[in-house]
Amino acid sequence: MPAKIRLGILGGGGDSLIGVLHRVAAHMFDAYEITGAVFNPNHEDSLAFARELGIPTDRIYPDFDTLIAEELKLPESERIQVCSVQTPNFLHFPMAKKLLDNGFHVICEKPMTTTYEEAKILEEAHKKAGTVFALTHTYTGYPMVRQMREMIASGVLGRIHKVDARYYQGWINPIIHDKAKRKSVWRLDPEKAGISSCMGDIGVHAFNMVEYTTGLRVKSLLCDFNYMYDDNLMDVDGTVLIRMDDHVKGVIRSSQVATGEENGLAIAIYGEKAGLRWEQENPNFLYLLSDTQPLQVYKPGHAYNSELSLDGTKLPAGHPEGIFDSMGNIYKGAAKAIRGEKYDEGEFPTMTDGVRGMNYIEATVASHKGGNIWVDMD
Repeated sequence: MPAKIRLGILGGGGDSLIGVLHRVAAHMFDAYEITGAVFNPNHEDSLAFARELGIPTDRIYPDFDTLIAEELKLPESERIQVCSVQTPNFLHFPMAKKLLDNGFHVICEKPMTTTYEEAKILEEAHKKAGTVFALTHTYTGYPMVRQMREMIASGVLGRIHKVDARYYQGWINPIIHDKAKRKSVWRLDPEKAGISSCMGDIGVHAFNMVEYTTGLRVKSLLCDFNYMYDDNLMDVDGTVLIRMDDHVKGVIRSSQVATGEENGLAIAIYGEKAGLRWEQENPNFLYLLSDTQPLQVYKPGHAYNSELSLDGTKLPAGHPEGIFDSMGNIYKGAAKAIRGEKYDEGEFPTMTDGVRGMNYIEATVASHKGGNIWVDMD
């Protein structure tokens, strides 16, 4: 077995859900070993958390700049190889940029940056660095999403007609109606979250799923947001009409105030021959729809699935796999790239996906603020 990749972690301390998700994913294939970290802004909290996890504390640094400086003093054979950025949005760009500039590989939470301009600067830094950059659009790691991508690429649907993606949650609903609460949540603070809450946090996942599964690109869009209150500067609900290649049209719907919804990401792609539908809350079922044949259900772990789907399947057919497995597949793909091994381009989202995501987020904001007008994407 190859030596484990030395992993640094930025953020994700304490009871952070995203932190648990990344740590489990990193350990899933025995490809990584947590070598150093800055888990929390407070150094004592970081040290305590490292002890709780059973990680040696000699490379738990007081801050990000110290981590970079101290790691660069070490021989290349000992220093951290890749850093996982799990901080709030406003820290993604400065951290990822400095990591790339100093020769580190990067695994970064989305949105990649808080502005499209930052995304383009980061893209140039990545080109100069020549290192691996993986963006954790987690849901691309599900085996049946990968199967969906491969079936569409092989022509199962024929010419695509219609795209319908939605991502509904309800978690901000009890917060948004309380003035004090809505001013205390960082995702509703433009200084920390960027220019968008709902579309920047979850709508961009739906957008990424559309482009990932179809292989097409959104060319232009028209967006309508709901902010709920005049003193709230961040969108909490939005509907986006999209125009794609080859006269394909569709809709992306996103909401954080969809009462009772939990993590309702779903996507349906319709073509001249058939349609495909997948839902994140029932991830082991991919539905193939037809006008002339009975409904077909694809499930992971079976030999009829594609190589990409099967590579992301860890258990025999009939054993449920979920979001930890999905994130684990992204870390697995990034590990292959870091080691210089052969990998499928669909194994992990890249810098390109991050740039596209920020282009999408800013275009939706511009469309709404312009009076719900059509805006072209680059």
